[in-house]
Amino acid sequence: MLDTSHLSSIKARFGIIGNAPALLRAISVAEQVAATDMTVLITGESGSGKESFSKIIHSLSKRKHGAFIAVNCGAIPEGTIDSELFGHEKGSFTGAIEARKGYFEVTDGGTIFLDEIAEMPLGTQARLLRVLENGEFYRVGSSKVQKTNARVVAATNLNLQQAIEKGKFREDLYYRLSTVPIYVPPLRERGDDIELLFRKFTTDFSESHRVKPIMLTKEAKELLQKQRFPGNIRQLKNLAEQISVLEVGDRIIDELQLQYYLDFNEPKLGNSVVKSDAFSGPEGMNEREILYKILFDLKRDVTELKKILLKVVESDQSKAYEILHDNMAIFEDVRNIADIPSPSTGLSLPIHTQEETKFEEEPIDSLFEEVISPATDVTLSLEKQEKEIIIRALKKNKNKRKYAAKDLGISERTLYRKIKQYDLEELD
Repeated sequence: MLDTSHLSSIKARFGIIGNAPALLRAISVAEQVAATDMTVLITGESGSGKESFSKIIHSLSKRKHGAFIAVNCGAIPEGTIDSELFGHEKGSFTGAIEARKGYFEVTDGGTIFLDEIAEMPLGTQARLLRVLENGEFYRVGSSKVQKTNARVVAATNLNLQQAIEKGKFREDLYYRLSTVPIYVPPLRERGDDIELLFRKFTTDFSESHRVKPIMLTKEAKELLQKQRFPGNIRQLKNLAEQISVLEVGDRIIDELQLQYYLDFNEPKLGNSVVKSDAFSGPEGMNEREILYKILFDLKRDVTELKKILLKVVESDQSKAYEILHDNMAIFEDVRNIADIPSPSTGLSLPIHTQEETKFEEEPIDSLFEEVISPATDVTLSLEKQEKEIIIRALKKNKNKRKYAAKDLGISERTLYRKIKQYDLEELD
């Protein structure tokens, strides 16, 4: 019988929510293996939170004061991964203007987490095997043997046995990596943890953005529990935050409302989230903050527009034009975000005469409708806005992705994915 009474402090320390037996078993194994120097292979579906277990192993080990580096092998181009992991000498390839230490040198005495290990090229796998066997490696362009005492923790969401059969993964490396295997269960196998996580995500969002938290009816909770969540924790968090952004009123979600959000997300989540294996922690979610910022900016501007238009209705006609003219920037902000017509083309502005100032015969209600109604369906233009924000950040930083990512508040890995998504590799 597994004694899990002492695992609460570990869960609290590493932000792990849930009490499913399979999850507690995984935490317990991570705790036990942390005291050793054994190589660990963490398996589990995409978005299940595998990186958390690598951090548990490092933080509870005697290496906790050493460096910890998480490397996404699938996000590094094949031509540069050897340089990233093992370093290179000056002049070893075009652009190598100086010698550089690799991650295995930097983490000497610490821990290196190799996520998406199945995506590692076969040549690099051979070099990794030598590191695991005797701690030796060569920098790119050097014949001098380097030594490292870095501990390797690897993770994958793929079946490595099948990869071995297809000739895409070395069998000897597989057995060397899986000295101690840890299986992280998918969300659908965690029962009541689904509701606990949903509540945690909506509460965190409400506190961060100072909005009323989302509540689920009993029927909605039951529906939530029945979902398979192929994207696991990442998918659930996306759902919770999407509902938190878009819901208004009493913010109590019933079964029909929840089903609407589930249906709305199903095509996207079925095709994209399952294929991605980035950890669903803060780095993985920061890219969504760009979209949330756009939504909240739009909401603020629409609220301001309502106030302005109310002033127009209540004011003298002689002051109406002045009010609209002074606030034209807000109209433009909303138009740019929601792709709605400019007031100068879609709305009738007042015409001045020497005798009087008057509006053309266009009901003020239509002005509300043209400005406010399209803004409520802003979702379709969010990707366009995100792309433009990324382009501006890259141009501002002269295509230096490290600094562009810092300006955007996202990780370099996330920026790399977005550049590929929007086909911005050739951006000058």
